Amino acid sequence: MNDKTIYLDHAATTFMLPEVKEAMMPFLSENNKYGNPSSIHSFGRESKIAIEKSRKTIATLLKTSPAQIFFTSGGTESDNTAIISTYFSYKFSAIITSKLEHHAVLHAANFLNQHFGVTILYVEIDQNGTISMIDFENKLKQNPHSLVSLMHGNNEVGNSINLLSIGLLCKQYHCIFHSDTVQTMGHYGFDLSQTPVDFVVGAAHKFHGPKGIGFLYINQNITIQPFIYGGSQERNMRGGTENIAAIVGMAKALEIAQNNLESNTHHLISLKRYFMTEIKKLLPTIRFNGNCESESHSLSHIVNVAFPSTDIDEMLLFKFDINKICVSGGSACTSGALGGSHVLNAIYGDNDILPSVRFSFCSYTTKDDIDNVLNVIKSIYKL
Repeated sequence: MNDKTIYLDHAATTFMLPEVKEAMMPFLSENNKYGNPSSIHSFGRESKIAIEKSRKTIATLLKTSPAQIFFTSGGTESDNTAIISTYFSYKFSAIITSKLEHHAVLHAANFLNQHFGVTILYVEIDQNGTISMIDFENKLKQNPHSLVSLMHGNNEVGNSINLLSIGLLCKQYHCIFHSDTVQTMGHYGFDLSQTPVDFVVGAAHKFHGPKGIGFLYINQNITIQPFIYGGSQERNMRGGTENIAAIVGMAKALEIAQNNLESNTHHLISLKRYFMTEIKKLLPTIRFNGNCESESHSLSHIVNVAFPSTDIDEMLLFKFDINKICVSGGSACTSGALGGSHVLNAIYGDNDILPSVRFSFCSYTTKDDIDNVLNVIKSIYKL
């Protein structure tokens, strides 16, 4: 058994960096930094300045204007705001999406379908979960002026899309384009000034920031109603007193991630290659779910592995856990200890119920960590 616990579930959440905590602490402990940002006195102005400085930092990193960044509680709220508020503002009749989307998107779409009759159109996908661009354009042709919601990087299998290609097609058919970018924010270099997308989102805890804070980018050409009412905060877009410390921490975390993007990406690609090569040597019959084997169409920090079916399928995650390996499960089946993955079920259906495990790395994951995980796999499968 390992001496230390190895955490390979960074697609779920990441630890907070010391530099981020340090940036947040003044707004959690110092006497002159607890003012309400809506107050006009000196304490309030101190808080307001911190918020606007953070907004400017995030906007600069994403190559957009601060006026297009709105703070939220995280990715789920941002996705819901983009989808539901856009409906109330534009009354589109159809939403074009995929069955691989995060539940923050799928459940919001279902809400609009059930309560307002919005048609949900799912783009066809192939055996790796890649969306069909032919089918996508056909749906756009048949349903112009719709809302499109396709995630930039899938949180389970790591598939990625080309924002530029999708965005240009959406623009051609006068569709509003929302992309869930939670898994790519901090892992990808965004230039929103040159990207035809109307909404992107960020959640700080995915890039070593605090939990419970995120943001929504709204293209200046889009005007939507608020999702949360009750105050004039966020330029009347989201009522509620701001979480100042978390906002400051998120800006710091994204700044660190973007400043180290090139070296981090190189490190993650190297780790991913090594892990996939070595695990294939141990278990030649494994399958990598999604586009994991494609560096151009897959996220560098996610590997989703379908293990050979044995009598330990139901206990696989438990065996990783007792060996101090933190990973996430996902299976095309809808029962059992591994639970059901709507993503794998959409790709493979009910015909392939191999036990699947998602391994997700961060820039602080080491080759020694990978070697320890490989040794645990040897032990689990008695190799």
